[in-house]
Amino acid sequence: MDAETNAGKAALGPRAAVVFTLALTLLLAALSGLVMYPAAQHLRSLQDGRQADATLVAAGSGCFLGGCKVRFEAEGRTVVANLPVGSSDGENVAGGRLTVRYREDDPRVVASQDDVGGGGPAVATVVFGAGAVLFLLVLVWSTVHLRGQRRAEAVQASVPEAGATRSGV
Repeated sequence: MDAETNAGKAALGPRAAVVFTLALTLLLAALSGLVMYPAAQHLRSLQDGRQADATLVAAGSGCFLGGCKVRFEAEGRTVVANLPVGSSDGENVAGGRLTVRYREDDPRVVASQDDVGGGGPAVATVVFGAGAVLFLLVLVWSTVHLRGQRRAEAVQASVPEAGATRSGV
């Protein structure tokens, strides 16, 4: 077997590549439109919320995914709340101090003062959306290319080989 045959066997088939690209396009579009955009809107909605000093109860790299908790005083009671998706306080350690904004009617809806602009999720929305558009363009290009290639193969298969003679002429 030659190198070209071995390389062709290791690669995805044309249909599998199209399905993979379509799945990746849909995943990126869903992350952009269904996760990051609402997260940015939620953070922006807390810009006018009440302000309080808080302590990180649980911190770490999962803050951007909504894995951090804060404890603060709101209207005379202690509240422990999760920071929302898109929070940027992952570099802080548990016990660290920060300023939060919360909804007056529900203090468990909270965000870090540094995040209420929604910048992190807004950037992620654009990046994931641009990735989805890029993969959609690749999908369209590859589909058109594969159809053209199949047509060329069909035309080539229907043309008799050079040097072949017609019988009965």
